[in-house]
Amino acid sequence: MRVDPAFWAGRRVLLTGHTGFKGAWAALWLARMGARVTGLALDPDQDPALFNLAGVGELIDSRIVDLRDAAAVDAALAGDEAEVVLHLAAQPIVRTAIADPVMTLASNVMGTAHLLQALRRQIGTLTAVLVVTSDKVYANAETGRAFSEADALGGKDPYSASKAATEIVAASFARSYFDKAGVPVATARGGNVIGGGDFSRDRLVADIVRAARAGEPVVLRHPEATRPWQHVLDCVAGYLVHAQALATRPATPRALNFGPRPGGPDVTVGELATLGVEALGARPWIHEPDPDSIEARSLAIDAGLARRTLGFESRLDAPLAVRLTMDWYRRQAAGEDARALCLEQIDGYEASA
Repeated sequence: MRVDPAFWAGRRVLLTGHTGFKGAWAALWLARMGARVTGLALDPDQDPALFNLAGVGELIDSRIVDLRDAAAVDAALAGDEAEVVLHLAAQPIVRTAIADPVMTLASNVMGTAHLLQALRRQIGTLTAVLVVTSDKVYANAETGRAFSEADALGGKDPYSASKAATEIVAASFARSYFDKAGVPVATARGGNVIGGGDFSRDRLVADIVRAARAGEPVVLRHPEATRPWQHVLDCVAGYLVHAQALATRPATPRALNFGPRPGGPDVTVGELATLGVEALGARPWIHEPDPDSIEARSLAIDAGLARRTLGFESRLDAPLAVRLTMDWYRRQAAGEDARALCLEQIDGYEASA
């Protein structure tokens, strides 16, 4: 199964988090396919931001709303009749969550609850609701084993805990309200995403790009850590295909992992950083240990269920994902248009199917 432009053309889509990195890519892709997109999110929290660079607000109905404010969410959605909901809005940075756990829980857990509560009024028009969480939802004993969807949820740091709690909230709303109306509510657990246009603090690729543009070496806290890296196009394509299946196939799983192809080598933070600095011609990275960090050292997810049930798997391995990512940043820094760069890579991805 692949992203189907015919499914999305003219479809009313509610996309939360459209001002963020993955959300902006999703908005551009949906608008390109002719979807009627309404976006709900806070203003971008980074400068520059892909949302602004690519003029995403010109392509969709962009509404600046704080999902922590239940009344504001209700007011923003009053009178709307969405068919498909893609809930990407979140506080996504692990170190930010460690510094401000209450804000993170309010954004990720209560923000989801407020959205789902407001959507209960639209049950008559909804065909699918997809809540995006994270690969970090699992109780991670750091054995190196890849987690499958049946594994226990957990979270020893505030970000991971907030996403595991979001899974529970989404499942409880589904069972209590949406299932009986025939509206599937599911969660998508994506791996660590890289791609052009991410300028967030404390994200590996964004930190590499900032350091390279400043002529400085990027600092790595845990170069030995492993993550299930995937390009933003693979991740967003997985979300879109999952939503398509939910709307058209009743037996579609209600939770799916999206990550690298099975059998590929584990890629460490240091190895990915080396690929990045070499692609940019930047200075080699340096290691400054953070002994107080509670971030997981190893993380892997098994995306086999998405392959078996949707016929979907990631196409871009880590070296190719890094090349595409760094090419985007090089060309954008040279003056090329950010929206055109995104659409070119979306076109290339679709053509490779």
